[in-house]
Amino acid sequence: MRARGAVLLAVLASVVAATAPPGGTAAGATKLGGDWTRFGYDAARSSSGPAQTGITASNLSRLRRQRVVLGGTADSSPIYLRGVLVGGATRDVFVVTTSYGKTIAIDATTGSIVWRFTPSGYSKWVGTDQITNSSPVAGPSRKFVYSASPDGKLHKLSLATGREASGWPVTISLRPSREKIGVSLNLSRGLVLAATGGYYGDTPPYQGHVAAVAAASGRIVNVWNSLCSDRRSLIQPSSCPESDSAIWARSGVVVEPSSGNLLVATGNGKWDGEHDWGDSVLELSPNAGKLLQNWTPRNQAELDSGDGDLGSTAPALLGSGLAVQGGKDGKLRLLDLTKLNGKGGAGPVTGGELQTFSTPSGDGLFSAPAVWRSGGRTWLFVSDFSATAAYVLNGRKLSEAWRVSSAGTSPVVAGGLLYVYDPGGHLDVYAPTTGKQLASLDAGHGHWSSPIVTDGRIALPVGNANDHATTGVLDIWRLAS
Repeated sequence: MRARGAVLLAVLASVVAATAPPGGTAAGATKLGGDWTRFGYDAARSSSGPAQTGITASNLSRLRRQRVVLGGTADSSPIYLRGVLVGGATRDVFVVTTSYGKTIAIDATTGSIVWRFTPSGYSKWVGTDQITNSSPVAGPSRKFVYSASPDGKLHKLSLATGREASGWPVTISLRPSREKIGVSLNLSRGLVLAATGGYYGDTPPYQGHVAAVAAASGRIVNVWNSLCSDRRSLIQPSSCPESDSAIWARSGVVVEPSSGNLLVATGNGKWDGEHDWGDSVLELSPNAGKLLQNWTPRNQAELDSGDGDLGSTAPALLGSGLAVQGGKDGKLRLLDLTKLNGKGGAGPVTGGELQTFSTPSGDGLFSAPAVWRSGGRTWLFVSDFSATAAYVLNGRKLSEAWRVSSAGTSPVVAGGLLYVYDPGGHLDVYAPTTGKQLASLDAGHGHWSSPIVTDGRIALPVGNANDHATTGVLDIWRLAS
């Protein structure tokens, strides 16, 4: 049940100023937080953002909302860059990608749209079920952003102008009408990392695969196919005898900080421990050129036959060589990254997890957990369709610390506060160590989107890509003067 004071706070926070935005931050305030360059904040997808954001438990009541009409549905998360050259001026900007591949730069202070990139061929798929849920990623120079479109292409766009860079776009699917770039893009060691799955209904043929693309040139460095993995390049889906094994979790490709190795989770599909890797956690080399390890649940065949996709979420890195993997079956598994399957290496071995327990409500997990380190403790926050819970790592075991009956998409921690978007229409703010609700901010209805919080601002796109709409909104909350 919601705290009673949250009702009043929701009213205060729902002040809308679409034509007269309330400004960037409180007058004279110092911006705290800085860039948020990708989904999950960092390449490890920790969803643990800046230690200070300018937003605190004591000033939540000063948040005011502006609604920015996008001209598309961004069923994903925005990114943010502070003080960059955009549209001929130095600005703070949010960048989002819509479900039909438009990428849009929004002035974070005024809410005005600075530029909008529309991919070539947009009219061919707009209004259809050929969509993307991908979040963009910013390059390290802060001069380019990378985005995906539903035609199986990756784009490199000038942050200053929104124009496509020379040598781009890059095709990473030979059958985009079946293979969906649904995951958020990542970037590591000079490589843009993307992955493919299938569309709603899983109509074959398609194969989940990881594409590693040189961020500078657009050259495809490696392709790793989760089915027919002995083939090391883009393949026509119909040429592989097996279909599915989608890589479709919100986090997409997760990067291990120390080694640079890549982690992905696959969905329903054949598994043989040799060339086909359905319903598995897979560790790849940093350039996606080699499979290093697998963890495959003992009931993989049952998951496959019962539409129990393990890959509905991706591994969450806890540190100390540990990770957590969820799935549609409502289970969380603690894994040892040094020996994923208990023995190490990749092969026809199942099991090897350290611990298994239920998701907060026992529902399937379709979101990305958040990992937060504070006071020498490691916290894991998980939201499903009905509840949100916090767990604390003690040695090599996770224990539940608190639970609330409030649904959520992918939670984020920023400035010492936990933010959880309930797609029913509100953004809840909690004290992360106790689960005490501090605020409930009115927001639009949504699907998979999640917020970012930095520099005294919160940004959350709302809407559902499966509605196939060409309209949508970005909600921006700022601290009033």
